[in-house]
Amino acid sequence: MNIKKRSVWFLTLISLAAVVTVFYLSDRPSPFDGIALFSNDTLEDVELVETSSTNEESFAANSNAFEEMRMEVLEKRSQLRETLTTKVGSNDFTAEQKDEAFNQIEELVKIDSTEAMLELIIKSLGYDDALVRIEDNDVLIDVVANEQSTKKASDIIYAVKREWPQAYNVEVKFNGL
Repeated sequence: MNIKKRSVWFLTLISLAAVVTVFYLSDRPSPFDGIALFSNDTLEDVELVETSSTNEESFAANSNAFEEMRMEVLEKRSQLRETLTTKVGSNDFTAEQKDEAFNQIEELVKIDSTEAMLELIIKSLGYDDALVRIEDNDVLIDVVANEQSTKKASDIIYAVKREWPQAYNVEVKFNGL
């Protein structure tokens, strides 16, 4: 019986080695040729585009404002999370109160991750920056965009509701560049 286990183990090991070998031999990446990036052919295909410094400054100002607002929200949630964590660890509260505090902590984590996911989705729609804040079932969205339109706002609202069905009231504000 012991010989059968060893032979099965040995065959499994040989099979695994064969699969790994075939994988590495067949999926060999092409070497990176950094010199080709600077050849005359590629330089002729590149078009230079001028950007206005006012757009960059405006974007930086909006982005900084968004970061400040994010930090404020994170600070408030961090304080609330700390209070709830203290409540969970304390012996002064009942098991039901501790369970409720723990559920609130889980909800805060869920909200944080949902906001980050929604920001990424909005940015993937072609916007430079976005700030998403979830308060109860309301979703407040600030977006950096060149132009404002109801179609763009509808696209954002549709994407948010598709990814987070609990969003009953979605408000979109555009901040221009």
